[in-house]
Amino acid sequence: MAQRYRDSAPEGYVLRLWQPLETSDFMVMVAWHDGFRDNHCMANPGVPHAVGPVSFRVNSRPGAAFQLDDLSKAIIEKLQQDGRRSYAGIGKAVGLSEAAVRQRVQRMVDAGVMQIVAVTDPMQLGFARQAMIGIKCTGDTTKIAEKLAAIESVDYVVLTAGSFDAIIEVVCEDDDSLLELLNTRIRALPGVISTETLVYLKLVKQQYNWGTR
Repeated sequence: MAQRYRDSAPEGYVLRLWQPLETSDFMVMVAWHDGFRDNHCMANPGVPHAVGPVSFRVNSRPGAAFQLDDLSKAIIEKLQQDGRRSYAGIGKAVGLSEAAVRQRVQRMVDAGVMQIVAVTDPMQLGFARQAMIGIKCTGDTTKIAEKLAAIESVDYVVLTAGSFDAIIEVVCEDDDSLLELLNTRIRALPGVISTETLVYLKLVKQQYNWGTR
């Protein structure tokens, strides 16, 4: 493999190879040109570049925190403002190339730091009934929460301290669908003692651009 990389290196390149220490490490070849570093090797003809290894680690431990640097936080804030903003536009704003932004975003998505989705208005899509449901449970609430999360109509699940052990948000077509969901899917779960349903009358505020810390 080393010889293959050496044979493919353009004239003027200095190639150094790096052996990952663990399987959770990844190797990317980084090009330096005029003092600018980026993780792609787009060379200008006749301009010498130095190519070297840079490692990054995707945190594969369940529940472990993903470390964000200032550049990743800046990318998140740009996407919070406009989720359709191009990677090229974000790159210009934060000082990275389009390829570098794309790779950082993919790493954050893979790590569960963020999702990039279209946020819709359920009522305009035929879901006329939304509700928050407080649930009192017995036994292992984590297992109950996992079963609640598997229900298609449930879009939000959180374990809480206080009057309820869990709170979920549901989106249904109408009151009949909500009643069926309560009776046959939620209250029927082993460990569920009681529920309290708060039906939404009007959505006053919903935002996702709270920035980073």
